Amino acid sequence: MRKSLLSTSVLACLFFSSTSGALAQDQFEDSKPSEPDCADAAFYEACVDEEGNLNVPVIVADERLSGIYVNGDRLPENPGAVSFADRAQIEETLADHPAEILNTLPGVNIHTNSGQEHLIAIRSPVLNGGAGQGSFLILQNGVSTRSPAFGNVNSLFETHHEIADAIEVVRGPSSAAHGSNAVHGLVNIILPQDMGYNRSRATLSASTLDRYRADLINENDAFLGALSVQHDAGWRDDTSVDQQKLYLSTEFDLGDWGAEAWLSAMNLNQETGGFIQGFEAYEDEGVSESNPNPEAFRDAQFAMAAVSFTNDLGQFDADIKPYARWQQMEFRQHFLPYKGYEENSHHAVGVQGEAETWLGDNANFRIGGLVDLASGDLLETQPDAFGFFPGDSRFPEGVHYDYTVDTQAYALWGELDYSFTDDVRVLAGLRAETHEFQYTTRAPAGVNGRFNVPENRDDSFDLVTPKLGIIWDDAIGEVAIYANYARGQRAPQASDLYRLQSLQTVGEVKSETLDSVEIGARGAVFDGRLYFDIAAYVMEKENVFFRDSDGLNVIDGRTDHQGIELQANLEVTDTLTVSGTLSWADHTYAFDRPANGIVSGNQIDTAPEWLSDLRLAWQPTARLSTSLGLEYVGEYFTDEANSAMYDGHTLTNARASYEIRDEVEVFVIVRNLFDIRYADRADYAFGNHRYFPGEPMNATFGVRASLN
Repeated sequence: MRKSLLSTSVLACLFFSSTSGALAQDQFEDSKPSEPDCADAAFYEACVDEEGNLNVPVIVADERLSGIYVNGDRLPENPGAVSFADRAQIEETLADHPAEILNTLPGVNIHTNSGQEHLIAIRSPVLNGGAGQGSFLILQNGVSTRSPAFGNVNSLFETHHEIADAIEVVRGPSSAAHGSNAVHGLVNIILPQDMGYNRSRATLSASTLDRYRADLINENDAFLGALSVQHDAGWRDDTSVDQQKLYLSTEFDLGDWGAEAWLSAMNLNQETGGFIQGFEAYEDEGVSESNPNPEAFRDAQFAMAAVSFTNDLGQFDADIKPYARWQQMEFRQHFLPYKGYEENSHHAVGVQGEAETWLGDNANFRIGGLVDLASGDLLETQPDAFGFFPGDSRFPEGVHYDYTVDTQAYALWGELDYSFTDDVRVLAGLRAETHEFQYTTRAPAGVNGRFNVPENRDDSFDLVTPKLGIIWDDAIGEVAIYANYARGQRAPQASDLYRLQSLQTVGEVKSETLDSVEIGARGAVFDGRLYFDIAAYVMEKENVFFRDSDGLNVIDGRTDHQGIELQANLEVTDTLTVSGTLSWADHTYAFDRPANGIVSGNQIDTAPEWLSDLRLAWQPTARLSTSLGLEYVGEYFTDEANSAMYDGHTLTNARASYEIRDEVEVFVIVRNLFDIRYADRADYAFGNHRYFPGEPMNATFGVRASLN
């Protein structure tokens, strides 16, 4: 029973300690959990609520678990690398873009483009195209925001990170509970579902860059509602952003089943800034503020809903989640030479569930499954003639692609947690899934310039992914060590299969497979004043699919990945804390492609070797809190041939907040304190150095209030 086990674990609070051994079946059926010692926990709010009461979930007839405990993917005492940002950190950061909070976690490197656009890296290079869509699983409350075949490289802007109780990042292939799209890792936005406080909370802010934001939450005994609204005038020319997010949640009973239902919706309208071009063009203030693509835009809408039904069915604890999702998006492809229009959409219904039981005193078994039925559409058109030279007919006007893909995804998985001793446990898992595609084109089939439109066809992919880990709790004092093997595998994206280039052959795209081995240690030393979490990994990936710098698709690449990640938190004094992350990674090609300079052993482009985030927090009084943060991104190559490079950057951010009276707090955030000229994203493509320039120094002023 994972919920009962969680109710007795400290959760550190969320990951700051490890439990030793497993509870016997008769222990957790009748026992009451002891209160955790939260004194040394960095995530204090996970242990103590706003009223100062211990927030320890307990399984009783009329009580439900916090969403953090129910919806988290990997328990903190299990093998594997997982990091959390808790609600206090989320509120303090006040991230206008989710990258700002996620990049403080080890092994994560999210590049922001323009407005809410971005590309993700988790134990990987920054990936785009089909790889960027399908290599990372994005969840809200444990439910994927996209069906497996219809990913989105900008997937984080569909989540409601502003009001999250916690954000969980699992680095590397996840547990057996998650399959296709969780290749390099997952991000789980855990939204508030606890009710009964009968209060309202509001955060209002404005910045010197003409960016305004409001986050409102209201909750009572039966209902929780949240609204986030942001308007950004854009510090670059013609780059305004308007975004609205809505979240609703309620609890009810259906017979013997407890239920939590929630709805999340988002609307985005933005004018998009394009790349500025020229070597180190971001150093020029005037060029940085310009927008070479004033015609670019992105309009997107998204909604998803789910109900979690839970019940104790004798020997099994069951959790069944039916869900539905819908999205549509239209944008100008300013990043491509021909600047086409794209319209895409998909809708889906599905159900995921799991059941958990104890097998004797030492073994815990979980079994689960997934059914996802989806239908997606894509239309790409080119409004104007384009060519690199007179007579260039590779980019014809009119329709390039116009198709529908209906998909069915089925999965079955199981995990066994076995305790050899009170301190040594093994976790073994296996997942099997199948994906079926039915593709129908409305555009004429055949090669049209550079674009290859397949005939109507069906495709299917079968995946099997094993997991095996071992953890030794309290191996050295309060330090646990672990080792973990996992395979990540993803079926191709619909765009991988049917949005082909002229030199591709229909049906040659395969499932990407990544094998990962990692070892790690985590725990508290120096009487609990220093917590650390360190992990080292080696990964090999096959059948890599990506678009090269000439805009052509590569279908059979191989890459190698290795790295070390460290996260630590040191309580220097009662008022001063130093925390930070340090990541070293080596991402290399393991194949040759002479056409665009790829040589086995070359560094993969857009893959910094070093990433670091350091934070000093000082709270001299109960009402005043201050912090100073440093964010370091190391140098990286911007092309596959390793002939162009970005030098990296270091940014400084400062924050201060003061509680002027009970439940009313004012704050100021200064980003890029020393006004460094840098690039959020550097790239080399189509013969040009290209950059998304980073924001200049700016300050955000705001107030946060709670009304009981």
